[in-house]
Amino acid sequence: MGILYVALAACGGGLAAAIMGWLDSGEPFVGRKFASSVIRALVAGGVFAVGYQLAGAVSIMDIVIAFVAGAGVDVLGNRIAGSIRGD
Repeated sequence: MGILYVALAACGGGLAAAIMGWLDSGEPFVGRKFASSVIRALVAGGVFAVGYQLAGAVSIMDIVIAFVAGAGVDVLGNRIAGSIRGD
């Protein structure tokens, strides 16, 4: 059950970063941009779930780390995509 919490925390971190980025931008909501953040958040959740299957027991600190790392995955992915597009 702990692995599910880690996956949800990583996914939630990515979604939180996407929502905060949109709120900070002041731009109207663009579903296409948000969809790419949702995909990155799901990938982060999956990667952390696989990684923590090998780790064993999950603590509250692991869930917090997964949340922050999920946010980082979204932010880093957004920066890389912006660099490729030339934004």
